[in-house]
Amino acid sequence: MGIINGLDILLKNKCETLPSIDMDENYELSVSGSKSNTLALLTSDSVWGILRGLESFSQLLYASVKGNMIFINETYIEDYPRYTHRGLLIDTSRHYLPLKTIKLILEGMEYNKLNVLHWHITDDESFPYQSRKFPELSDKGAYHPEMFIYTQNDILKIIRYATQRGIRVIPEFDTPGHTRSWGEGRPELLTVCDSSRDGTNFYGPINPSNSFVFSFMEEFFKEIKELFPERYMHLGGDEVSFECWKANKDVNSFMRKMNITGDYAALEGYYIQRLLNIVNKLNISPVVWEEVFNNGVKLPTSTVVQVWIEPWKKTVQAATNRSHGVLLSSCWYLDHLATGGDWINFYKCEPSSFAGTPVQKKLVIGGEACMWGEVVNRFNIIPRIFPRVSAVAEVLWSTIKSRDLKTMQSVSARLEEHTCRMNKRGISAQPPNGAGFCI
Repeated sequence: MGIINGLDILLKNKCETLPSIDMDENYELSVSGSKSNTLALLTSDSVWGILRGLESFSQLLYASVKGNMIFINETYIEDYPRYTHRGLLIDTSRHYLPLKTIKLILEGMEYNKLNVLHWHITDDESFPYQSRKFPELSDKGAYHPEMFIYTQNDILKIIRYATQRGIRVIPEFDTPGHTRSWGEGRPELLTVCDSSRDGTNFYGPINPSNSFVFSFMEEFFKEIKELFPERYMHLGGDEVSFECWKANKDVNSFMRKMNITGDYAALEGYYIQRLLNIVNKLNISPVVWEEVFNNGVKLPTSTVVQVWIEPWKKTVQAATNRSHGVLLSSCWYLDHLATGGDWINFYKCEPSSFAGTPVQKKLVIGGEACMWGEVVNRFNIIPRIFPRVSAVAEVLWSTIKSRDLKTMQSVSARLEEHTCRMNKRGISAQPPNGAGFCI
């Protein structure tokens, strides 16, 4: 037994200021020596590797039975992530989340070495993003125009807080569906699908037949590009209902002119293609939900496809066969609850278990756990996420050979310990398995 007086940190290269898809998170950690001279050294080529190594070092420390001493075992670790994109989606449209809550989520993500916050900011229910160019969107589309919005300064605070923890922030503004809240402030963006007897209009998806839509979107995404330093942006594209387009005379007249009469998937493809042209001009790398790919939209290979529908393996196979990068989410929906330790199902999901070549397997760049917001708010979202997302985090960081997929006993024990660790750090993670206690 020796005494360790501290941890020496060696950063080999210049400190980077922003995390990216290409960031190096590799590190080496050694604890060795004699009773009189025990050395702990953390080495990495990048500041992001230093952050991941510091987290590992903190998790190697353990208290004595009496709690009056801290121990660490002699060890040597060379560590690096299996996937470059290890994310968590949060939804701030269905229920507004205060900055304090989002920051706490980011802290929990850091403790689990997750490195992407996918921020689904808007949806049908509310538009909490306060646009500098189009303030009417949140003035009329948010639950409250002052209490339940994210100002430009709020968003910069979240980006800064995430950056300090080696976490990228990818915004999602989902179109052409899931846009009812956009219409509260700018109804001309949406498709009029019906009128009641009193003349009240009902609105559906974005209206691709209206040329104004695309000039608006170009200005809107210019603003988003200026605000978010992240190269990637999520464009949505999921769950687009065609019923409103079918009922709108202007839309159908436009489709006849475009020679796509009756083909509403082609109309969606037209909209997505024009949106892709806009973001490409702004040097934004797009991410889309799988429906965009499934509906046959001609996507550039630089477009990342996020797969969420079960069964998922054929979709991943098809998307990687077309040379698209893929994010997997299908097995990791945190809003789907099961009795007992449902983290086990998350842990057993293997992103590479589809029929594909080695080249295709490499095109799976990672995955995301999704915490949709219909039934969570600031009071219950933390224990709903943690520690269940910890299982996803380990799948995305560790090789399949290093994971105990047979008995799950070692995984269960480590998850119990990690839950207690998160509790001590202020994360109200729920018990992962059932009865137990934390010291």
